[in-house]
Amino acid sequence: MSNCPRCHQSISNREITCPHCGMILKAYGHPGITLHRAVEQEYLCETCLYHADDTCTFPQRPYAKECTLYTDKDQSPLEPEPIYMPRRSLLQAAKLWCQRHPAVVGLLGLFAVSIVFTLLSNS
Repeated sequence: MSNCPRCHQSISNREITCPHCGMILKAYGHPGITLHRAVEQEYLCETCLYHADDTCTFPQRPYAKECTLYTDKDQSPLEPEPIYMPRRSLLQAAKLWCQRHPAVVGLLGLFAVSIVFTLLSNS
């Protein structure tokens, strides 16, 4: 549960708009993305990490009052979790490769059959 920035009533984190005052809480058309708002007369860009490192491409920069990409530059960014890659056996890896490259497997099969027929016809 969080509070509405306008009316300070308790609301669910899943709410798109405040049921009490009607303030839009999530980005339009993207109900899963939080819409960050500036406090009073300040601009979000003044404290945004993307503005500080000059990677922001937001059209309202440096006077943005609302932004979905806002990241506070004073908070240390979290280290990304390492990607878990399960180990596969050689047989599993070969099977996966064959499923991804059926044309190559077919050509190799045709080549093997032609070699066998050539060897049998010469003997």
